Amino acid sequence: MSSLAASFQGVHYKYPDAQQHSLAGVTLELPEGAFVLVVGPSGSGKSTLLRVLNGLVPNFYGGVFGGVARVCGRDPVALGPRGMSDVVGFVFQDPEAQFVVDSVEDELAFGMEMRAWPQALMATRVQEVSELLGITELLGRRVSSLSGGQRQRVAIAAALALRPKVLVLDEPTSQLDPAAADELFDALLALNKEHGLTVILSEHRLERVAQYADIVWAVRGPGQPVEAGEPRAVFRTSPLAPPVAMLGRALGWEPVPLTVEEARAQARPELLEAKKDGRRPPAPGPVRLAALGISYSYGERKALRDVSVELHAGEIVAVQGHNGAGKTTLLKCMLGLLRPQAGHVLLDGKKVHDLPLPEVIRKVGYVPQNPNSILFQETVLAELQFTRRSHGLKEIDYTAFLSRFGLAGYAESYPRDLSQGERQRVALAAILVAEPEVLLLDEPTLGLDYAQKKELIGFLRELRAQGVAILMATHDVELVASCADRTIILSQGQVVDEGPPGAVMLRHERYASQIARLFGDGLRLTVEDVLESTGRC
Repeated sequence: MSSLAASFQGVHYKYPDAQQHSLAGVTLELPEGAFVLVVGPSGSGKSTLLRVLNGLVPNFYGGVFGGVARVCGRDPVALGPRGMSDVVGFVFQDPEAQFVVDSVEDELAFGMEMRAWPQALMATRVQEVSELLGITELLGRRVSSLSGGQRQRVAIAAALALRPKVLVLDEPTSQLDPAAADELFDALLALNKEHGLTVILSEHRLERVAQYADIVWAVRGPGQPVEAGEPRAVFRTSPLAPPVAMLGRALGWEPVPLTVEEARAQARPELLEAKKDGRRPPAPGPVRLAALGISYSYGERKALRDVSVELHAGEIVAVQGHNGAGKTTLLKCMLGLLRPQAGHVLLDGKKVHDLPLPEVIRKVGYVPQNPNSILFQETVLAELQFTRRSHGLKEIDYTAFLSRFGLAGYAESYPRDLSQGERQRVALAAILVAEPEVLLLDEPTLGLDYAQKKELIGFLRELRAQGVAILMATHDVELVASCADRTIILSQGQVVDEGPPGAVMLRHERYASQIARLFGDGLRLTVEDVLESTGRC
């Protein structure tokens, strides 16, 4: 019988000034070499549970801790993060929170330098982990120059450099493109199976990882017991499950499929036959925002190359592409935060950079990838009030508005103390409360669980019906499948494909939803599409 990598006995924890416990009565045992997926709603306590593993909770956060936790035979509460760092590698939800230096190569070597490892060994290890995570070409770059997804891979490589026995990752693919996410999981699976590395990770995009896990920890909510089980058993009843599992449950398939391949083997041939009827996107309104042949470079690196994009009133357009493809740069140019070195951007036919900034922000709302960059008030309610007042808008029923985002209970909370998903929702609310006519979103589902994503999709559809023009940069193929009218694929700063999501997904399997890959007809992209086609919805 293998020894335990981690165990919890009656663990409970409450953050300082919190009204309720984040963890209560958690009792779990984890064998060495396991691959664990931690699932649960945003704010349910997943991150808190992970932070116990290296002693961040309670040593860094304070609060009240009880029960017994052991990791690799050590007491993380007594030893703290420093005393656990040689056996537990930890990757935060926000990679920027753990960077120490601004050179990628120095960041990878930092932990080894703190332990006075020989230079030759450090150089070898840096090369190994950079090749493993596909970031060799980034070694000469500054961390501050990287995209969000590139920073995430650097953070993971830095954690692996010390060769820990347990690797803990909090939302590791939230900023990764589909190809990079697949490569990451392939690397983690190899380390897990071939080298016995225990992997514990939380993830909202379950379609990416469900098939890799051999154990699932289901965190139901603050203070509730944590359920441990085999993935198929947990996803048979869990409200959070991959799309193919949800489809299998709706159609009575047994066993519940976790992958497209498993679903295809269980689907009746007549169900898989191509359907002729499909979605009809709304007729586009006038062009509100347009990029005309824009190019932009960061020094010698060309981020955008002669890119043209039109955004119409009453449509949702997705911009997809690999990490570093230029998605965020495109959004910033279209808002006027960056000035293109060639071409220009038009807002209602006028050059953005010729317009006064107040006129631009009165019409265009922008939610960046990092919600912290626009959250600076003392409470969630104050964030919304500030936005309304700065735009000269009258007061509204803020409680009702916050309820739309599941934030009614956080009105008096300090935004930066919230979880990643909660902060993302606050940032969305703080921009949308200004009633923008054009909306630019950079990774809007970052940190959101399936239920919250469904609420966001419903809200975006309402805005589209009201004539709002929406452009969103995203790695979330399920989001694109659910609400985009058109999708644009960027690669190395250039538009390489554009069209209806179904058609683009047929041409680019990496950017296809699970249901789109299952049926392959370019029409059925979501579980709802399938159930409607079978008369079950």
